Amino acid sequence: MTSNLTKKMLDDWEQRSTHVKEQVSTEVVLNKADLIKIEALAETYDLPVSDLLANLINTALLEIEEQMPYVPGDKVIRVEEGEPIYEDAGRTPEYMAAKAKLEKKNHKN
Repeated sequence: MTSNLTKKMLDDWEQRSTHVKEQVSTEVVLNKADLIKIEALAETYDLPVSDLLANLINTALLEIEEQMPYVPGDKVIRVEEGEPIYEDAGRTPEYMAAKAKLEKKNHKN
């Protein structure tokens, strides 16, 4: 019988293993002041700079996706509870299409 601690450890290993498989390396150009802030945060929290950068970028991207404004267009795409829902005429549909295209392309590689 597996103890709760062993199960938690195995679950953590599985999550880390899955996360590592999805990681890619890329070059990022920063200004010196930002690099100093990142290195200071990494030192403060005893984290590798690369982990901290990955976390910052991931968090910023999630926030951006949540904050992309809905811009109602002219075309009604459906009716919910008697209220017309208009197509999004903002950048969100273009972003979602580009994201889907890139995900499909990268899934093949």
